[in-house]
Amino acid sequence: MTGLVEDGVPPGNLSGRHHFDIDVIDDEVNDNPIEQVRLTVSTTDDPSQPTLTFRTWVLGLLSCSILAFVNQFFGYRTNQLYVSSVSAQILVLPLGKLMAATLPTNKYRFPFTNWTFSMNPGPFNLKEHVLITIFANSGSNSVYAVNIITIVLAFYKRKLHPASAFLLAQTTQMLGYGWAGLFRRYLVDSPYMWWPANLVQVSLFRALHEKEKRPKGGRTRLQFFFLVFICSFAYYIVPGYLFPSLSTISIVCLIWKNSITAQQIGSGAHGLGIGSFGIDWSTVAGFLGSPLATPGFATINILLGFVLIVYIVTPIAYWNNAYGAHKFPIISSHTFDSTGTTYNISRIINQKTFNIDMDEYNSYRKLHLSTFFAFSYGLSFATLTATISHVALFHGKTIWQMWRKTASAVKDQVGDIHTRLMKKNYQAVPQWWFHIILVSMVGLAIFTCEGFGKQLQLPWWGVLMACGIALFFTLPIGIIQATTNQQPGLNVITELVIGYIYPGRPLANVAFKTYGYISMSQALMFLGDFKLGHYMKIPPKSMFIVQLAGTVVASSVYFATSWWLLHSIENICDVSLLPEGSPWTCPGDDVFYNASIIWGVVGPLRMFTKKGIYPELNWFFLIGLIAPVPIWFFAKKFPNQKWIRLINMPIILGGTGYMPPARSVNYITWLAVGIFFNFYVYRKFKGWWARHNYILSAALDAGVAFTGVLLYFTLQSKDIFGPDWWGLLADDHCPLAACPTAPGVVAKGCPVQ
Repeated sequence: MTGLVEDGVPPGNLSGRHHFDIDVIDDEVNDNPIEQVRLTVSTTDDPSQPTLTFRTWVLGLLSCSILAFVNQFFGYRTNQLYVSSVSAQILVLPLGKLMAATLPTNKYRFPFTNWTFSMNPGPFNLKEHVLITIFANSGSNSVYAVNIITIVLAFYKRKLHPASAFLLAQTTQMLGYGWAGLFRRYLVDSPYMWWPANLVQVSLFRALHEKEKRPKGGRTRLQFFFLVFICSFAYYIVPGYLFPSLSTISIVCLIWKNSITAQQIGSGAHGLGIGSFGIDWSTVAGFLGSPLATPGFATINILLGFVLIVYIVTPIAYWNNAYGAHKFPIISSHTFDSTGTTYNISRIINQKTFNIDMDEYNSYRKLHLSTFFAFSYGLSFATLTATISHVALFHGKTIWQMWRKTASAVKDQVGDIHTRLMKKNYQAVPQWWFHIILVSMVGLAIFTCEGFGKQLQLPWWGVLMACGIALFFTLPIGIIQATTNQQPGLNVITELVIGYIYPGRPLANVAFKTYGYISMSQALMFLGDFKLGHYMKIPPKSMFIVQLAGTVVASSVYFATSWWLLHSIENICDVSLLPEGSPWTCPGDDVFYNASIIWGVVGPLRMFTKKGIYPELNWFFLIGLIAPVPIWFFAKKFPNQKWIRLINMPIILGGTGYMPPARSVNYITWLAVGIFFNFYVYRKFKGWWARHNYILSAALDAGVAFTGVLLYFTLQSKDIFGPDWWGLLADDHCPLAACPTAPGVVAKGCPVQ
């Protein structure tokens, strides 16, 4: 499991996972030393173009708020849906042009100043479009702290002060600004830190702003977008309301209705998913992001990982009864005791202090996991070390060369054409702006954890230690991401550190992880956006203001949406009490909750050492470290076989990192669609693919999102669900797939063997 996924938090998308062969030219004076940048990024600039216009603020704040609301709204549903900023990037272009054509051009002067203001300063320009997309990007990136709020209120059933929850959401997001400010000279200004994923955005911006003529007998890209959007909007009424069972259809379960083994093999929701599929875009893109935006090589690597882990490792381990597997479901994110019963977490927690009660724990049974869930933690260990090993072997020399050149360039104040244009045309952001944010956010973070009755359990030294980890890792991981597009996750490190130092406190564990890991991840997101602004020649102060405003607004909307849903939907996240057909099952938060039990309450000492059940999983650290070596060896030995370098062990080992909460049917449909579009359509209809592929993805996302929100506000919020019939069940009709097969184990709805 990789990145955020280990805790059930869906990723943004996989579109950034490219493989690049980097060509560095030292004597390139008037341009960038990276060939890909020279081929993609314009070396011209028009500093007279307005940036922070009325259109930028209106469309930017609107995009940010809508994406934040929609992504958090769908985050609690059975089929999560992630709507990326690409949807807004495409949609705001005609809206911006419409505003430029219709708004009054009058200029207004602020009283007692020389400042003038116009709602329409001229044609809608590229820089406005970039800033609006930065706003949207803030809204599309989830607020990790919301998962903490959710498990406290919906799973642990405890109270949380709203001010504490709000500050937690804000400080964990805003801390990243401080780290970004400290390292922007190295990770933004340097031409050798080139951030490959940004080139995709640069290309899309340039394509959207090229003058487009409607093809004879065809449609413009905007017309195509709205056509697909309307179809997606209309169709989602069927799986979203009238026939939810279309989301997961498991053929095997419809044939063998009384066989546990058959349903374990065939269930797409609770088993291996052989013969299952879904006719629902939210099933395809709900957890892994859009397959249309994922490079073909990454899709194949994920396919290899999925087949290896789900169809080879899991069946062998389960049917050989590894770790008592027969007592538990074949795939489950829940925790169990040694009898196969759901672990009684309330028994081992002191309800007054919310810490582990060691006397009760010692008198109770050890915590067990389903075999798949246990192996998923082992794979998260392997993915971490495999990423480090892969980057060192395949990109280590390049990274070292670029770091030396970067350090030299910063020392000598040497830059490429883009850096020189930026310094010539625009004022830099003063460093003290970042320092003020850093100091104030660290102070607010300590106040959030130490105040409000210490509800979050993390002491002040824990906040400072988490900040220290983020500070230490931001630069080296930033160098890796800025040159290879891979970001090794710190979630395992942070969980291990606080789990050993301060065990038995679930909220302390997740808060430490959030301040240590997410603040670094946010810093790299800010730095990546700064580099995009660098390429697009956006004034740095405008970028800073938009990022700051977007982060505050997005964090507030994510918090407000979650707080509203958690207090307005009865029994949200409690599958046993929700009405049939209700989509509010919170699969990602369920995984996050169980992770807080494993790492926070019980702790790694009592899970992954001889005191627990799973000490052997520590070998996965070594397995991951070694796994890329054979690939690297053969790539060196056979340099003409370019396909060998495309075998990416971190992606293969982390291939099932989204399971759970993702299910096998999500992978099967995602892989099928991805392979079809990125191989068959790409090769047979390359012109169509280049023109329509990303727009198709954005339109499908947008249609599902708008229908889902509309259905909730018009019908589901009033407890009006679809017709009561067989297809209303938002499941695959495989009730026996989650049953244990060990003799004598009693589980609800399951026959006793």
